[in-house]
Amino acid sequence: MDAIGGVRGVVESLLPGLIFIIAYIVTGNLAITMAISLVEAVLQLLLRMVQRQPIMGALSGVCAVALCLVWAWFTKDARNYYLPGFITNVAWIIALLTSMVLKVPGIGACIEFIRRPTFSGFGAWLDAWRSDGPLYRAYTKVTALWIALFALRLLVQLPMYVTDHVAWLGTARLIMGVPCFALVIWISWLLVADPLHRHGELERQEKQY
Repeated sequence: MDAIGGVRGVVESLLPGLIFIIAYIVTGNLAITMAISLVEAVLQLLLRMVQRQPIMGALSGVCAVALCLVWAWFTKDARNYYLPGFITNVAWIIALLTSMVLKVPGIGACIEFIRRPTFSGFGAWLDAWRSDGPLYRAYTKVTALWIALFALRLLVQLPMYVTDHVAWLGTARLIMGVPCFALVIWISWLLVADPLHRHGELERQEKQY
């Protein structure tokens, strides 16, 4: 829950897509739908500012909604509200597959960079965690899991996009958004927790000697 911003983070992540799809189904008017969606995103940002809470999450949400609305408006097609999401999924798949080919599992590299940020001695930094067999295998599995999530989103949602089923597409996007994201984070933690803990213990023992 902390990773996805708690209950409020879940609500704020789901609201833009939910409001867009409901407004479009009710009004059938793209311009009205866009106006409602944009107002909702801006209100989230203003609410955080008034409450003096961090605004980066809400600000990024406004930018994401604005980008999606621009796509939909210029193409005059409500389906294209979801097009940037497809592009993002494809980009992640390509990046993570490339990392697997290079034998530097992308999710593992992200976790290790968060643990030990480095801008020099990159080779030694890589060897420090890639040489740990159980940890490397866990990172490989987790990276494959995330590739599967992004691929599943495309497999399920692209046919709805092509066949112009906007309501079903919006519903699938909501279900496969934060809920699936949270589930994959949890499974990733289950896979990585033990080998990462053992790796950390080994690091501490090496520093003692």
